[in-house]
Amino acid sequence: MRSLNSRVVWLWRLQGLLRLPFFWLPLAVATGLGLGGLAGVEIGSLVGGWVFSVGLLFALAWPSLTYEFFGFDLREDDLLLQSGVIFRRRSAIPHNRIQHVETRQGPVERVFGLSRVLVFTASGMSADGAIPGLLTKDAESLRDELSRLGGDDGV
Repeated sequence: MRSLNSRVVWLWRLQGLLRLPFFWLPLAVATGLGLGGLAGVEIGSLVGGWVFSVGLLFALAWPSLTYEFFGFDLREDDLLLQSGVIFRRRSAIPHNRIQHVETRQGPVERVFGLSRVLVFTASGMSADGAIPGLLTKDAESLRDELSRLGGDDGV
């Protein structure tokens, strides 16, 4: 089983830290104010601080766990994907069901030199498989290999 590039842990940490002021801080403030009105300012402040600390912990620790449990393998007949920290998921995408494969890179990923590979089958509009956190040259190589191996003939 192949793993992602280790830079992805820092990418995910940065993305988690960027989410703090937009999700965790408002949640902490709302929780603190709500409980402050019911149970007192001290309790509200304590619980609000705890909620924000949980968000910070998720931003800093969860990416390492996600990295640890993510893997993929390009096998003879399919692409095997494995993910999930609490709820584990293993899926196999047969090469003959692959319709198209693309790479994507957002601005923060570009800073880290990483890209993601998205695998689409005939089953829907969204990607059926995603492999984040690959060096761009590795992502492009995997995309080309999957495109070569894939090829739903429409029948």
